[in-house]
This record gives sequence, C-alpha cells and structure tokens, in this order.
Amino acid sequence: SGPMQSQMQFPSGYGSHLPNYSAPSGHYSQVPSKAAASHLDNQYRASYYPGYYSAPAQNVMTSVGSNVLNAQESHQLYNNTPPHSGGSSDRPVQGAVSSASYLHVSAQQSYSAFDNHYSTSVSSSVASQGFPLNSDHYAMPVVSGAMYPNVSYPPVAAGAVYGQTFTSQSLPAVGQFKETNAFSSQSPSVPHSLQQHLPVGYNTTLATVSSAQSVQDTLSRNLTGSVAKVNNQISTGGIDSSQPVHSVSQNVPFTKPGVGTSASSAVMSSVRSPAPSLSSKPPSSPSVTQSPELALQEGMQYGGYVNNQASSAPAPLSSSSDDEEEDEEDEEAALDSSSTTSSASPVLNNYDALEGGGYPEARSVTNSPVPSPSVLQTSKASKPFGYGYPALQPGYQNATPPAPVQPSNPGHHPGFQHYPQACVNQLSSSLGGLSLQHSQQPESLRPVNLTHDRNILPVSSVPAPVPNLNSDLRKLNCSPDSFRCTLTNIPQTQALLNKAKLPLGLLLHPFRDLTQLPVITSSTIVRCRSCRTYINPFVSFIDQRRWKCNLCYRVNDVPEEFMYNPLTRSYGEPHKRPEVQNSTVEFIASSDYMLRPPQPAVYLFVLDVSHNAVEAGYLTILCQSLLENLDKLPGDSRTRIGFITFDSTVQFYNLQEGLSQPQMLIVSDIDDIFLPTPDSLLVNLHESKELIKDLLNALPNMFTNTRETHSALGPALQAAFKLMSPTGGRISVFQTQLPSLGAGLLHSREDPNQRSSTKVVQHLGPATDFYKKLALDCSGQQTAVDLFLLSSQYSDLASLACMSKYSAGCIYYYPSFHRSHNPAQAEKLQKDLKRYLTRKIGFEAVMRIRCTKGLSIHTFHGNFFVRSTDLLSLANVNPDAGFAVQMSIEESLTDTSLVCFQTALLYTSSKGERRIRVHTLCLPVVSSLSDVYAGADVQAVVCLLANMAVDRSVSSSLADARDALVNAVVDSLAAYMSTASNLQQSMLIAPNSLKLFPLYILALLKQKAFRTGTSTRLDDRVYAMCQMKSQPLVHLMKMIHPNLYRIDKLTDESTIHVNDRVVPQPPLQKLSAEKLTREGAFLMDCGSIFYLWIGKNCDNNFIKDVLGYPNYASVPQRMTQLPEVDAPSSERTRSFISWLRDSRPLSPVLQVIKDENPAKTDFFQHLIEDRTEAAFSYYEFLLNIQQQICK
Repeated sequence: SGPMQSQMQFPSGYGSHLPNYSAPSGHYSQVPSKAAASHLDNQYRASYYPGYYSAPAQNVMTSVGSNVLNAQESHQLYNNTPPHSGGSSDRPVQGAVSSASYLHVSAQQSYSAFDNHYSTSVSSSVASQGFPLNSDHYAMPVVSGAMYPNVSYPPVAAGAVYGQTFTSQSLPAVGQFKETNAFSSQSPSVPHSLQQHLPVGYNTTLATVSSAQSVQDTLSRNLTGSVAKVNNQISTGGIDSSQPVHSVSQNVPFTKPGVGTSASSAVMSSVRSPAPSLSSKPPSSPSVTQSPELALQEGMQYGGYVNNQASSAPAPLSSSSDDEEEDEEDEEAALDSSSTTSSASPVLNNYDALEGGGYPEARSVTNSPVPSPSVLQTSKASKPFGYGYPALQPGYQNATPPAPVQPSNPGHHPGFQHYPQACVNQLSSSLGGLSLQHSQQPESLRPVNLTHDRNILPVSSVPAPVPNLNSDLRKLNCSPDSFRCTLTNIPQTQALLNKAKLPLGLLLHPFRDLTQLPVITSSTIVRCRSCRTYINPFVSFIDQRRWKCNLCYRVNDVPEEFMYNPLTRSYGEPHKRPEVQNSTVEFIASSDYMLRPPQPAVYLFVLDVSHNAVEAGYLTILCQSLLENLDKLPGDSRTRIGFITFDSTVQFYNLQEGLSQPQMLIVSDIDDIFLPTPDSLLVNLHESKELIKDLLNALPNMFTNTRETHSALGPALQAAFKLMSPTGGRISVFQTQLPSLGAGLLHSREDPNQRSSTKVVQHLGPATDFYKKLALDCSGQQTAVDLFLLSSQYSDLASLACMSKYSAGCIYYYPSFHRSHNPAQAEKLQKDLKRYLTRKIGFEAVMRIRCTKGLSIHTFHGNFFVRSTDLLSLANVNPDAGFAVQMSIEESLTDTSLVCFQTALLYTSSKGERRIRVHTLCLPVVSSLSDVYAGADVQAVVCLLANMAVDRSVSSSLADARDALVNAVVDSLAAYMSTASNLQQSMLIAPNSLKLFPLYILALLKQKAFRTGTSTRLDDRVYAMCQMKSQPLVHLMKMIHPNLYRIDKLTDESTIHVNDRVVPQPPLQKLSAEKLTREGAFLMDCGSIFYLWIGKNCDNNFIKDVLGYPNYASVPQRMTQLPEVDAPSSERTRSFISWLRDSRPLSPVLQVIKDENPAKTDFFQHLIEDRTEAAFSYYEFLLNIQQQICK
C-alpha cells in the first residue's frame, strides 16, 4: 500500500490548541528554537497574566454590562450567568485563572455551563467555543476521492458500510413541549460581542480570523447565556505554512455575514462545495469480532517498546515528509520548556504541545493537490468500531483485487469499500438493538408512578447502566468506575438532547487504584495522525496495514512493529494486540524524548505551630504518622523532603547530611520573606533520614510553651513556593486558624446568627485572590498544595481552599479537631494520613479528553488548571481525585452509530517513569427520545448537577442553585410525561431509569452544601462544596445519599466471599425514621463516617457480643471502636464494616449513637425522606414536583 493522499481537509483552526503562549509566570511555554511557530498562531492567540487581563478587541472580548447580567432568570441552572453582577466597564479585567468552569461553548442547549465557580468580579464575553473557531469543522467528508497510487479496489455494493462520506445534514427544527422552567432553547439574537460568556482567566482564547478567510458567523443565543448553535462556513483553501506567524493582540474584524440564519432554528446545517471528482475510492474491509478481553495483571509488561515518535515541542509545520510529522506525534512522552518568573532553575513547562492537540489542520503528505470536500450526502452510514479485517489469504497484500465499480446512484459517493466478505450485514447485526422503538420495551423505560410506588429503593447498591452495545464491544468497554457518561445512549442532535432535558457529561476517575492494568512498553505508541487519538479497541482495521480512527475517522498506517503481538508471539494480527483488546491501558514513554529527567518526588510540610495548633495536638499525630510511614513515601533514591513551621515568624530546618542535629533557622521579616540556606532545606530522604527522624521526634515538644497566637500562613506559603520552584513536588499545609499576619491575612466573615438563614448565604467565594494567585504560580512550577484544616473556629475555608483548587491539590477538613476532646476526629486524621502518605502519586501531569467529531467539551469541574480547550494541567495527580466534564453536541451525529470518548493522562511516576494512562469509552447513538431516557445514568446525572450547582451557588446565589436543581427534576419528568400517553393528571410518572432522580435531588438539597434553614457553619458548607467538585462518583453518591442497613439480624444466608472472608449483605433500608426500631441496630454509611445507631430496646446479647457491654445503659457516649469478641454476631458485624471500609480510600470512623448522644442530630439529618422544619419530606417533594409540572 502506497502513501496516503490527502484524505480530508479541515477548516482553519480545526480543534487545535495553541502551541505558543506569552508566559510571564511560567504557566505557558516558549516553543524551542528548533521548532517553527504553528500557522494557527496567525489566527488565534491566548495570553496569560497572573493578575492583569486587558480586553482591547471589540469583537473578540468585551465586558458584560449589568443590563445583560440582570437579564438572567435566577432559576436557570444551565445557563452561562456571569459570576458577579459587575457594571459595564472599559477598564482592564483584573483577576486570575479559574479551574472550576472554563469553557462555555456556543452550541444550542438548555444545559449550558454554570458560571465560573471561583471567578473574578468582572466577566468577559468571547466569540469562541473552546475550539479556536466557531466553524462547523466536523461537517465535512472524511474522504474526498482519496486513493493509493497504482492500487485497484474491489467492487462492493454502493450501500456498504463505508459507502458514504460523513457530513452534517440539515434537519428540521424539533418541536418541543411548553417550557415550564429554565430550559428554553428559543432565544433572541444578541450582538456578536455578547455571544459567549467565558470566565476571565485560564487561557482566554481570542478568536481572530485572518483577513484572507471568508467567515460566515451567525449565532443565536439568549441573554442568560443559554447556548446556541454556531454555523460558520470557512474557505477550504489551504494555509501557506511558509508565511511568518505573528502574535495577534489587536482586534481583527470578522467578515460581515452573508447569509442570515434563523435564531430559533433548533438545528443548523453545514454544506460544503462539491468535490471535483468521485471516481477513486480506497477500500475498506469487513468487520469481524474481536478476540475475548485479556485478563492482564497490573504491572505486566508487553514487548520492549519505548515511544520513538515523541518530540519535546511542536514540530515545524510541514507537508514534505512523514518523518517531520512523526516528530510531533507522540508529544505525550515529552516534558516542557518555558520561561518562568523565578530567576532560579525554571521548571520546563510546554504542556500544550506536550500532549498533542485535538483536530489539527490536515496536511498533505504528497505534492498532490488537496481534493475539495464532496457534496452533502443524505444517506446514513454506520461507522464500525472495534472490528478488524476478516481472515485474509496469505500474501493478500500482493493480490490484485478486482477493479472498482462506479456507484449506481449518481449522487452517492461510496468512499471506503469493504473487502469481500461472507456476511455483508455482519456489522449491522452486531450493532443491532440500538433502537428501542420497535422492540420490546426495556426495563429502564418501564413507567413508575412515583406518588404511589413508595418502595423504589433497590435492596442493593444501584449499578451503573450497561450501554446498549453488542456483547463484544460491551466486554471491551471502559469500566464505569473510571469513565462514565450521564447518558449511555447519546442523542443524535442537540435538539434531541434539549428535548430530553438531561445534561450530557462525563464523570472521570482517571488515576484510581486498579487491580488489573495492562502496562505497554513500546517503541511505537500508535496514535491517529490527525486527532492524536491512541489506538484502542474501538478503531476499525481496514486491512493489516491500515486502521481507521474511531474519533475523526482518518485512516492511518499500522507501524511495522505493531504487526507483532507480544502475547501470542505471532505476526500479522495487530487487532489482537493488548492496546486493541483493553479500553484501559498504560504506556511507558521513553526518557529519550524528554527535555529533562523526570522530577524526583519532593515533599514539603508546612506546619502551623501557633498556640492554637499546639493545643489541638495534631503535631503528635502527624509526626508519629510520618515516622511510621517514612520508608513508604512514594519515590526512589532521589526523594527529597523538607519542613517549614510558622506562627508569627517562619522557621526553616537545616537537615543537611553531616550535621549532628537539625538546625532551626528563624526568619522574622515576614513582609520580605527569603530562604536562609536554600540548598540545605530540602534534603535527600535516604541520606538525611536520621536527622529527619530526630526532628519529627522533637517537633511535638518544641513549641509546648509557646504564647504566639498569630498565624503567618501567607509568608510561609511564599517561602514554600520559592523552595519548591526549582523542582516541583507536593506541599502539605497544616493550618488550625484564620491567617492573621502578613500576606494573605484574613478576617472573619461569618455571622453565627445567619447560619440557619433561609435567605442569602454569603461569603461562599474567596475574600482575597492571594491564595488563588499563589496556587497558579505553584501550578506553573509543577507544585501542588494540599490543605489540612484542623480548626475549631471559623477559618475562611472559602479563601484558603483556592490554594488547592487551582494547583490540583486536595483538601482535608477536621472541624472541632482536638486530640483529646474529639477522639473520632483524631482517629480519622491518623487513618487519613496513612493513606495520604503512602498512596501512589503522579507528578507534572496533564490530562486531555478527546471525543468523536460532533461532540465538544465546554466545562470542566475539579481541582486543576485548564491549559487549553481540552487539556488540564495537574501538578500532582492522586488516585482519590475525580473530575466532571460537561459536553454539548455541536453537529448532528446521524452519520454514525457509535461515539467514543478517550482520556489520556500523562504523568511522572514516583519512580521517575513517564507514563500515559488511557481510558476509552464507547456508547451508541440514538434518534428517539425514549432511547435517551432508557440510557440515562441517574447517579452520573445527579453528580454532574451537583458540580454545576456548586458553581451556581458561588457565581449567583444558593437560592438560585436550589431552584435550578428542583427545575432539573421538573423539566426532565415533564419532558418524559409529555411523550407518554394515557397519563392521568394526578400521576407523577418517571421512567424506571430515572425513578430515583427526585429522591437523589432531595438528598442533594438536604446536604450541607445546599441546605437552608438548618444551622450550618460556613466552613462546613464550603468544604461540602469542595467535596462535590473533587470526589469520584462512587464516593460522592455515598455523601449525597447514604446507605442504611439493619445489622442486628445479620445471617450467613445472603453473603459474599472476599479473600476467604464471609461478608453478610443486608438489604438497603429507606432513609426514614419509620425504618428504625427501638429493638434494632442500624448502620448508616455516609462515605466518610459510619453511624451505628442502637435502639433503646436492642437485644442485650447483640450489645454484649458486638459492643462488648452488658446492656444499653452501659454503652459509653463516645465509642468509636468495636471490640473483637469471639461470637458469630461480632464476626459478621466486623466483617461487614471492614468490607465497607475496604471499598474506599479514606477509612471512615465509626460513631456509636444513642438517643442522648449529641451526634444523634447529625444521624437524623441524613434521614432525607423525613420532613424537617426547613425541608420537605420525600412525599411532599414529589407533590411539589407534580404541582409545578401541572402549572
């Protein structure tokens, strides 16, 4: 097979990120001198300044005035509302970058992005959708007469699977039922400058268009930010890569639209010019099922491969040779290089180029002219995924296939053709069952009358829905614990998604601990040459030498080395390679393609030693945990460690090898902090281990008699940043009070009298941008900041949390912590520290999410720094961190039956290896509303809504967020009921897949993050919101809706066997006091804590055997441990609780609850189906939903 000619032509700026940045703070990179600047820089430029942003471009970025801000309806949860109601101003926008919500895409949908969670006081509007251009850049054929020279192709019927080019089609607007709440897709046209709201910060993309381009830009959008479809038609002429690239910082006016588009159109189309020739078509091959999924143990190595195709920076744009293109393919294996504001030892930082972009401009690999796109096709083509070529005769490469045949239909362009096969409908049958309309109604669509059927809670945990795929693809699909979509049936159009009133998004747990993980060591990491997708089980092999990307549909060559299968030691079966048999794999990248050696594991502990901290007693627990786990800290022989303590001054510790004892160095000038001995404050762990142990043994007693009540946290963090900048690593901050001295000092903002307010909850956002700016500087130097807040009083967590949110750190909160007075919190800290110090960690990480053409990302949720449209920067990544992503459908998916999502996480392991962990998820596309509801994942929907509601609470108000959560239930159930027939007005009907939706939303409204009318400390509320934004789905659901079990009657009848241990499986109980009996004992699993409620009349035998006390009266008030008693009931109870604890990273503490126990209030507040003074019961909530639907 000869070289590929240009297969497809993409519009300018096609989904690519920006390789060049202006980077005064080290967040963005400089392109190495050997690399030419990209042609995309001529059209788009992103600049980052830590505290100052200017917006001079009139049509590119303008301030949003109060007249626009006031136009929003408070209950519109899914609209892009400005973060604060700031007046219109021409002044430069002050602020820094936000990670909570980055991109707000202009695609018509009701579930558009919430506002920036932690944005600045003024927001801006940008005419960009996250991709550099608002063009319908997916609406073009994959192939336009592409062929191989001197190769003939076999005849295949015109209706073959690859018989069509893949273009967007014009569809009529889909009618929608009467809107009752916040999900209207009809919107008036607005000026161009207000077309899209993008929070100031991160890398704000300024979309500018070359004067040589012809742009037609018609957008429709409502004033509240509800996103509308964009239709840009762009000249398909090639871009001359030889032209010099200049930074565009001024406004470049858009070409005046030539054709207007209806603002109310639900779906718009993109039509391309006809192709000059349709005569030559490359072949494709029939599909065959994959071999069974491989059971691969973690750490198993395949082959001897290392990434040969990586480069350290974007390569010069060239169309002359494959070798030059290869140089920029596997950027994931490379480190970065950038300038930095620090004068000492810059940290290399070219991450935008490092991971490889989305959909770059296609480049011809020959000198042949680029064919024009073909005409719009009206027939549908089903693209196969995950199927290889059929069994081919030996030497088939040399056989001459029959001559190609012209299609019988004159307007039909077959594109790729199959090799002859015995069953031409094999693919169709394998994808059968995708439509649910003409088959028996599935269980997920069974109507449930919520007001009459009260027992809807299953007896066991709610499983993730299984995508409606054939068994082969289903076995190969990614685990829902790692990668999960809110809709397992993807709607064909944004209009259909809007009609369903459900959000489309992804829930990710990319770095979770795995028992089985295929590790690939390869000299060739196979990726798509166009969109940079990693080869995966859902690509299709045209033949032994070519494979088709399942995201952008480009045909790629199979490298020679990939022909060999290291598992079977056979040649010629690339579709059986482990990379193509596992949807979760990890590649090891070679150090040959790194600009510097991987950073060592560096740990710095910054400790509060004020009087308040010494009284709390946390130093004893921390130092003891460090002593016990010092040898278990992840790392290698290069691991380094250091300590800083602070009160009203900052103390450093010289631990240089050769000293007889640790040396304390005190810096009292906190207004101009400096490092007294920079070279001896971070020391090699193994070389200075004895000195480190001496310091840890002495620290708890060094400040026993201190009278210092002030806290200079800000200066201590500034010193920590200076110390860590040369290498990067992890800073662990332990704080016990409100910072009161130096930079970053804070004042109390909480009014205790307003804790139970049902009106406005204030101060959910930071009081200063000091901690946010510091976090961004740390992120630029590959340093994450983890915060441990152990406070018995208000500490303004809303401000302090920024240091972790924007540096990809994590937050631990221990309210009312005291080692002696609160033993449960002390025990929890001890267990959390053991996990924290010993869990695996990834350094200098980046994560990119790719998806099938037609889908786009517009908002991220979690702790990170957004570096480009689909690239997240994670200075550290840990296995307990979760992320959420909001998606939209930019173009119709009618041409495909399946869509795929892929996330790639590039990181440096604690052992110094550069690794890439890849997850790929495949889901079917459906065309009917009933299919969309059948595939709804109610838990994923609720978790995504929780993330969105947190953003709304901060950017607007808590009341708006609460209203919007209720409206989410009202709208989705109203949309479903509008499609059902023979419904009585007195019935509230939900599909079986959504029957728990109202219950989960009510539970969410009663959580600390969103509840009103119940006394809630401000720090408690903010911490709950932080958990919503950073917890993986499986742990977040425990927090939202705890599990309740009756455990005084455990038996061996319903059990499971885990590691030679018999574990009882009691059924789940409703979260209602009606399920509690005075004769029973009940265990409530809230995720981070277990409540064991003992009834007054509980059997004394159970109390004696399980609690170790003779009767109820003798059980102490503060009991947190169950004794080991040699009795069947004790063994069953402890086995069950241990099994629950083993299923989560942080071990929950146990609290035994009696009627007179103060913790009883917390226990009963989790009974969410019961009525409280300030909240509905579950039945009342259903009646309220029904009443709103019937309005």
